[in-house]
Amino acid sequence: MSMNRPTDLYHHLVSRLAKKRPVSEPARHARRALQNRPRLSLSNTVMALSVVFLFLPLVVIVVFSFNRAKGMVWTGFSTGWYEKLFLDSDKLWSSFSNSLIIALASAGTATVLGTLAAIGVNWYRFKFRTYIQTISFLPMILPEVILGISMLIFFSAVNLPLGMMTIYIAHTSFCLPFVFLMVLARLDEFDFSIIEASRDLGATERQTLFKVIIPAVLPGILSAFLMSVTLSLEDFVITFFVSGPGSTTLPLYVFSMVRYGISPVINALSLVLILGTMIIAFALRNFLKSIAASK
Repeated sequence: MSMNRPTDLYHHLVSRLAKKRPVSEPARHARRALQNRPRLSLSNTVMALSVVFLFLPLVVIVVFSFNRAKGMVWTGFSTGWYEKLFLDSDKLWSSFSNSLIIALASAGTATVLGTLAAIGVNWYRFKFRTYIQTISFLPMILPEVILGISMLIFFSAVNLPLGMMTIYIAHTSFCLPFVFLMVLARLDEFDFSIIEASRDLGATERQTLFKVIIPAVLPGILSAFLMSVTLSLEDFVITFFVSGPGSTTLPLYVFSMVRYGISPVINALSLVLILGTMIIAFALRNFLKSIAASK
């Protein structure tokens, strides 16, 4: 049989693969439903509208970061706001560095504590285990205003001056439940027979933790860390209550600019942050794929 066209070769390979890997009946029904679904359906329309709703503000910010004027009327292309961002925005970069330091420090601490807590709750059986799991989710459910006020009262009661340290403690407490939940969800898919095998081979509890469990749940740990960094960078409400002199973060700085009108320099900074986030996301994706391929 001769197959001169690429389409013939493609269909031949697909048919050979289908013979080797039989498809289950539910998979056939799902595939048939997807093939018969009209292109213009309600789900597709809702998805398209949701994407436009989410990303249209970002597109507007990026476009007007190159606008020559401050207003929302396009007057011409210019990169002057980027020059001002990198050459004449010391206070903005100072607030951004404060946010970045607090985000990395609080996310790192919350990741370590949340990972160990999730492993302990999932691995061991002890008294009040269910109550600890329930209480740990409270910071995710309570409004941030209540968390900010309660932390402010606590810091005042222990006579801890407001500043970078109080923001760091507050952000760590706020991010901890998210790390705990994400790592715990990853551990639910973990095969604990591997732990039994490692113990049979003579591994200690510490060796099992660092050489078996943590490498297995590493994707969940990295995802939790990045989510904690994002939550800390964008937090305003809790930071507003627990910040002090010399500890202005980027959200607080942008809020202080609202009364005078937001400068397009913020639009330029937004594009820089978007590009940085995309680079980190793609790098993490490739790193996780390399980890999965090596196993």
